[in-house]
Amino acid sequence: MSQTKLANPMERALSLAGLASGSSNPNPAVGAVIIKNGEVVGEGYTQTAGSHHAEIVALKQAGEASRGASLYVTLEPCCHFGRTPPCTDAIIEAGITHVHMATLDPNPLVCGKGKEALEKAGIKTVVGHLGPQSLELNEAYVKYITTGVPFVIAKFAMSLDGKIATRSGHSKWISCEESRRFVHGLRYSADAIMVGVNTIMLDDPHLTVRISGDGGTVVKQPWRVVVDTHGRTPLSANIFQEPVRILIITAEDVEKRKVENFKEKGAEVIKVPASGGFLDLRKVISELGKREISNLLVEGGETLLGSFFDHELVDKVVVFVAPIIVGGKAARTPVGGVGVENVGQAKHLKSVKIVRFGEDVLISGYLKPLEYNDLCSPVSLKK
Repeated sequence: MSQTKLANPMERALSLAGLASGSSNPNPAVGAVIIKNGEVVGEGYTQTAGSHHAEIVALKQAGEASRGASLYVTLEPCCHFGRTPPCTDAIIEAGITHVHMATLDPNPLVCGKGKEALEKAGIKTVVGHLGPQSLELNEAYVKYITTGVPFVIAKFAMSLDGKIATRSGHSKWISCEESRRFVHGLRYSADAIMVGVNTIMLDDPHLTVRISGDGGTVVKQPWRVVVDTHGRTPLSANIFQEPVRILIITAEDVEKRKVENFKEKGAEVIKVPASGGFLDLRKVISELGKREISNLLVEGGETLLGSFFDHELVDKVVVFVAPIIVGGKAARTPVGGVGVENVGQAKHLKSVKIVRFGEDVLISGYLKPLEYNDLCSPVSLKK
């Protein structure tokens, strides 16, 4: 590659890591830059699962120039055999002399061991620069690799008076075009998009990602997950009209005929315990984790979102507020469920961010910020 100088190689590595977000799952999104004599001789980011990690891409690009060079990487290099061999072995063999890591890897199989392996080989290591940014980019990976269940994002768009649809059920469009484009980015980053069966029956969404790659085709589509206690999802629903992965989650006593109909449509059916007409959501996310779904985007409707909030299963909230008034007692609201008794018990977002998209306002924040200091990391994102 043509050699260039960088004022901050770790910033470049973090920028590269962002290119892997959404495509590297369940692996973390990692960027790597190799510097020799002040110039970039190799760089890369994590490829799809089972392919090269960021460090390997950068080493292959640098070739012999790696010998005596410094590696800047946004996450501690792996030191175990997974889908690919250990990156630490390749780094040592390439002759890298210094490794700068934004943060250690909370994966129990790595968790400081990669750093130790490099140091035993005589490589000098530095940890900490831009660590919080790297971990925030990989918030879903951090939760999944340490708990085995997905990071849950609750997303909805509403009017100023808290409505997601009119009294007749009409909802297109509450948010503006700029907001909807951002949502497709969220969907792309997710492994799965989840809705309740009522949303399927009322809105008949496609739940697709409409982001094109270089060839003009969508790079990937996440799982479509429907929480459907009694198996009411219409076989004519739009979610069945494209060859994508579909999960229908039902109660254990749902009719066998309904299950077979879903399977004939290409869906996988998961049966979980139910009580009072509601599925055990903890069991649901556990089943998703078994399928390597690390980043779950829950888009509604109000019954499903209410249950997730009631059971304290939401990690992050993303809300678009449009400057419109819908009105009407019968108009739909975004979050149902039991809720709280008084305002003092309301769930408070932390690390809140507010961004404008056209005329809309995006408010996002965390309900359960991860304690990264407890996850083998020298830095913390808690604010």
